[in-house]
Amino acid sequence: MFADVSMPKGFKCAGIAAGIKASGAKDMALVFSELPASAAGVFTTNQVCAAPVKVCREHLEHGVARAIVMNSGVANACTGAEGIVAAKEMAAEAARLIGCEPQEVFVCSTGKIGPQLPLQKIVAGIGKLFDAALAASVQQTAEAMMTTDTRPKVAVAEFGVGGKAVKIVGLAKGAGMIEPNMATMLSYIATDAAVGQHALQNALKAAVDQSFNRISVDGDQSTNDTVLALANGAAGNAPLDEDAEAWAVFCRELGRVCFELAMMIVHDGEGADKFVTVNVSGAESDADAELAARAVANSMLNKTAWAGTYPDWGRIMDAIGYSKARVVEERTDIAYDGVPAVKGGIRSAVAQEELIRVVSQTDFAINIELHLGEGKATVYTCNCTEAYVRINY
Repeated sequence: MFADVSMPKGFKCAGIAAGIKASGAKDMALVFSELPASAAGVFTTNQVCAAPVKVCREHLEHGVARAIVMNSGVANACTGAEGIVAAKEMAAEAARLIGCEPQEVFVCSTGKIGPQLPLQKIVAGIGKLFDAALAASVQQTAEAMMTTDTRPKVAVAEFGVGGKAVKIVGLAKGAGMIEPNMATMLSYIATDAAVGQHALQNALKAAVDQSFNRISVDGDQSTNDTVLALANGAAGNAPLDEDAEAWAVFCRELGRVCFELAMMIVHDGEGADKFVTVNVSGAESDADAELAARAVANSMLNKTAWAGTYPDWGRIMDAIGYSKARVVEERTDIAYDGVPAVKGGIRSAVAQEELIRVVSQTDFAINIELHLGEGKATVYTCNCTEAYVRINY
């Protein structure tokens, strides 16, 4: 699928099976920069967060990175002091092989919460990762990140900056426990552009807010959410910051990569077979619009209705009503794609069969107009089927 994709200049990556997963599937991944890279990161806001998240937050203060090492199968969350030691040992072993400081290595884990990491397998796996690292190992790396994902997720952008060819490659995993701020979601973004660390952090946060933080699969926020971006400057462009002429172009392309990865996550939602866009407009503020959109997107009553091709607009009215957004029932309109279901808070004259036709599609939008102001927001979500229950049983 991504066999012809290669990393940006100065980056290598790898994905291997280290024996963490009983299935024998790939379960460790590496992204490695041959040059010191500016580093940026955005992490879960869950008060219960995994050991690797705590270690990554510390390492981000250093501002420079050489590598990201991750394992799938075990989350290293709720593992106490032993889990912190294990996460730091992962960083230390990679740093030893690179010849850099441990603070220049980010570590991530995903999988089951509670068990301690099989550190012996992971340390051995780190050596195998560096032995296998190639610029063209993108698909193997994305596969090694997966847990309940059904397919790897990769996005690419290529563009010019000051006469230099620049590339961004993003990888992600995520299918369940998906609800911002972020989710059981890991994403690594590598670029050969030269970007100042502070500027890169700001650009990444803005991109995440309009992508990964706009999706929901099941309303559950994870302990391990991490998005990391590394910029190593191998493209040879003049360093970018917010004042640079090409800054808007870089931010646009970074945002596009993040958005494409986020949409892949929703399309691969556990057990999902419908992609639903929830648009709210006419709210008193953007914040109110987002509250209303999230309430609809996260409602299990709505998700199961969509699975059953049941256009129950009453459930949507209910959800926006209990959201913290200001809603005036008599002003509210709801449409499925362009088909009106509610006008002024009551059922429209449109035949039920027309609404069923829309909800029977694999991709449709719920458009909610509150007629209270200029606020607007969009959240991307999916339905919930019996398969979701079986996956998470």
